[in-house]
Parts: sequence; structure tokens; C-alpha cells
Amino acid sequence: MAARTKSTKDRPSYRCTECGWQTAKWLGRCPECQAWGTVEEYGTPAVRTTAPGRVTTSALPIGQVDGRQATARRTGVPELDRVLGGGLVPGAVVLVAGEPGVGKSTLLLDVAAKSASAEHPTLYVTGEESASQVRLRADRIGALHDHLYLAAETDLAAVLGHLDAVKPGLLILDSVQTVASPEIDGAPGGMAQVREVAGALIRASKERGMATLLVGHVTKDGAIAGPRLLEHLVDVVLHFEGDRHARLRLVRGIKNRYGATDEVGCFELHDEGITGLADPSGLFLTRRDEPVPGTCLTVTLEGRRPLVAEVQSLTVDSQLPSPRRTTSGLETSRVSMVLAVLEQRGRIAALGKRDIYSATVGGVKLSEPAADLAIALALASAASDTPLPKNLVAIGEVGLAGEVRRVTGVQRRLTEAHRLGFTHALVPSDPGKVPPGMKVLEVADMGDALRVLPRSRRRDAPRDDEDRR
Repeated sequence: MAARTKSTKDRPSYRCTECGWQTAKWLGRCPECQAWGTVEEYGTPAVRTTAPGRVTTSALPIGQVDGRQATARRTGVPELDRVLGGGLVPGAVVLVAGEPGVGKSTLLLDVAAKSASAEHPTLYVTGEESASQVRLRADRIGALHDHLYLAAETDLAAVLGHLDAVKPGLLILDSVQTVASPEIDGAPGGMAQVREVAGALIRASKERGMATLLVGHVTKDGAIAGPRLLEHLVDVVLHFEGDRHARLRLVRGIKNRYGATDEVGCFELHDEGITGLADPSGLFLTRRDEPVPGTCLTVTLEGRRPLVAEVQSLTVDSQLPSPRRTTSGLETSRVSMVLAVLEQRGRIAALGKRDIYSATVGGVKLSEPAADLAIALALASAASDTPLPKNLVAIGEVGLAGEVRRVTGVQRRLTEAHRLGFTHALVPSDPGKVPPGMKVLEVADMGDALRVLPRSRRRDAPRDDEDRR
């Protein structure tokens, strides 16, 4: 009986590749990190010792290391260079992720053509399309170059063979989930395959001094698909986002070993391809000769980049017991909070019985608290059918007590608004240095903010003590 019983040492063990949680039996989902398909079997590690080997490069004092080899090389797309921290560093591996159809392949094909040269040819490897399909897109967006090489491969060994033949300065792989190694079991896109393909390309990039751009898929929740280890291995992680029904596309830096992670690149996707927007605020504004009730302008920060955006609101009498609350580009919970503050602290009771629609212009999404004051003024303006003064921007966070709180980067926001021609601003107390020629009104609470509405047509705004007398 004892001979048939397995010892504890010989029993198989299972471990989660994401968080390291261990168990004695296999599970489809890790109870610790809630990841699916990450529990794998592993044996009892044998005790091994590694003998010292031959040193390939002697260690040097850090001050004597030549840093010129890591100088960034521009891609020819200024908005992408902004996010990368100046350009692509030789040997750097960049992971670009985004939803299907957002424009990843279009952008990278444009980068491939603009960065190609006789000294630094570009190799574009596609695993999702045929070479002829990529050629058609290149014709449409004008991404043709004599030193841009194109290959359609899904085998890792063939990709490495192309590297030996072309010797590129830039490799673009679209996408890493479509390439597989015959040495590893599993279908393309599996954890083991993605880990092996990424590891082999990272080693090749470091050895050759070749920059590499890897396209990655995302899950239905918007997270980067595959093991988290992939994000740890690469040097830069970029997320490509945008509404498929709008022209605006944003590239955000999530991880960057060579620059800041709070930079954002703005692009416009159109029929002829994709172009960078050095001044994208025009997409978020509606040009009018006269102000319209229910609209208010604010300045949002995308990373370190200020953008002027427009908030629109519309209120109509409701025929339903529970009035509608519809938002587009704004967080529904935040709009509901601002509505509650307006009703309780601003004494605007008519909002509770009306259908309310709030939206942004141009497909921009406003999630930071600095847009609260603009949302509140747009709702109050729509409820009273009174337009706000022309050339006015509102910046500030609204608290539940009705106070207007300070936000970060007020001076940067005011500078951007002044550059675009806005002359008046509503801001919290102590805004700092104000651009010359701009009139700033400091507001402490919603009562102060609502006084910007003209009194002659204001119907539901609160009255001060003087009016009550």
C-alpha cells in the first residue's frame, strides 16, 4: 500500500503565472487575481548551482558608459515622438495596444514609411493580413518608400530569417498574438507562445540595436490581452484609444523607460489616413456668432496637455414618472452628483422634473473633476434658458457642500484658454499667475458661480439676500 502511494514531493503542483498563487489541483481561474487560464503545472525545482562564466563586457563606472548609442531617433510623426519622449531609442521594444479598428495598423504603417531610410530600412511584418492588403492601405495613405520592406509571416523562425536578410533599423510586427514558434506547444496567441515570441524579438532587438514596435490585442474590458509579463518585458507600453464614430484618436503612454508617462498624442483619423493634431482643441468646440443656452467651455488636461472642450446640456419637460438622465462623453454618476448639488445648494428645483441630456462636442471624454463647474453652469444655463457670457471658460471641482475646489494645473489651463482667445474665466480661489489681458473671477461656491447668469432672464437661479428684500 505504501509503495502505491505517491509521496508529497512527487505530487504535481500548480501555480498562477500572474500572481504566483499555488495549489495542489488545477483550476481554470485563479482565486487570488481572478485571471482565467493562468494556472499551470510546475514540478518541484531541483537544487542547482551556476558556476561563474566568462564575462562578455567588463563592468564600467556609470560615468564612463557611452550614452550616445541610446539616443532617440525621430519617427517622422511628431505626435508619436511626443509620447515616446523624443523618438525611438535603438534597441527599444514598444508595445502598442488598442481596440480593433481604432487605427493602430494605419498609424504604424505611416510610421514605417516616414522612418525608413537607406541607413535604417524598415521591416513591416503582418500576421493578420496578406501583403497585398497592406499594400492597398499603403497606396491609400501614401505610405510607400523604397526602403520599406513588407512580409506576411506567422512563423517566428521566418521572422528572424527576415531580420538577417533585411537588417532593419525598425521592425513592426502586427500583431504579436498571430506569430507562433514551432518549438513551443500551443496555439498562436496563447500565453506560452506570446511569451516566447516576445522574448525572442526582445533579444534580437537588443543584440542588433533595432527598435521594435509590437501590436497587441486587447480584451473586451480594454486591458492588454495576454500575460502581464509581456508588459513587464517591453520598454514602452502605448495605448491607442478613441471612439470609432469620432475622428479623434489619443495615444497614451502607460509605461516608458525613456520618457514621461503623462504625455498624450492626438491624431485625426480620416479617409486618407491618420494625421497628428498639434492643436486639437478645434475638434471640441462649436463656432457660433452668439452664445447659446446650455453650453459652457472648460479646459481639461490630457496628461500634461491642456485641451479646451465644450459641455452641452438640454433640459425639457418630462412626460415620464422618472425623468431621463442621458450623457455622452461624461460620467453619468458625476453628472448626477452635480445635479444634486444644483438642486440642493443652488436652489434650482426645476431640474428634478425634467429630462436632462448632457454631452461633449467632438467625441472627447471628460472624466476629471475639473469639468464639474462647467457641467453645473451648462445645466443651470439650460434650465433657465439663459446663455452664459461669450468667451467664458469654467474650471473647478464641485463638492457636495456646494463649494468650488481647486484643481491641478490652473495656470496651464488659463494659458491655453488665453491663447485660443478666451477673455474671461471662472476659477476657484487663489488661481496663481493669470495671463495678461484675461479677466478671472474667483468663485468659492455655487452661489458665486451662478451669478454669472444674467439676472434679467434667470428663472431658477437662487436669489441673494438683497433680492429677497
